[in-house]
Amino acid sequence: VQLQASGGGLVQAGDSLRLSCTYSGGRFQNYGIGWFRQAPGQERVFVAAVAWNGGSKFYSDSVGGRFTISKHSEGNTVYLQMNSLKPEDTAVYYCAVPSRVWVLPGRRESAYNYWGQGTQVTVSS
Repeated sequence: VQLQASGGGLVQAGDSLRLSCTYSGGRFQNYGIGWFRQAPGQERVFVAAVAWNGGSKFYSDSVGGRFTISKHSEGNTVYLQMNSLKPEDTAVYYCAVPSRVWVLPGRRESAYNYWGQGTQVTVSS
């Protein structure tokens, strides 16, 4: 399994970005996806997750109402739409695949087996 995260960049506060996580090497339709982020000097933290069928989703309190995660049955890409970006959203964003199939993955890193390389998001004030 390989994951490729992309779509990061430098934006101003209030702008939007859409991150993509492209999945290869496995049965994409069986797995949920999680997004995490790591700010400079801080631990990596959970951002959002979507279930294997794209139905159930949940978000961290810090991004709820601003970010939307989506997974469609067609294709092999999961998106993280980020609106109303704030400087505190600045981080490297990672997507990850959990070890269990057919679930809504949780917020713990230990639940995830495979990680993408990360994409940098920088939000200026």
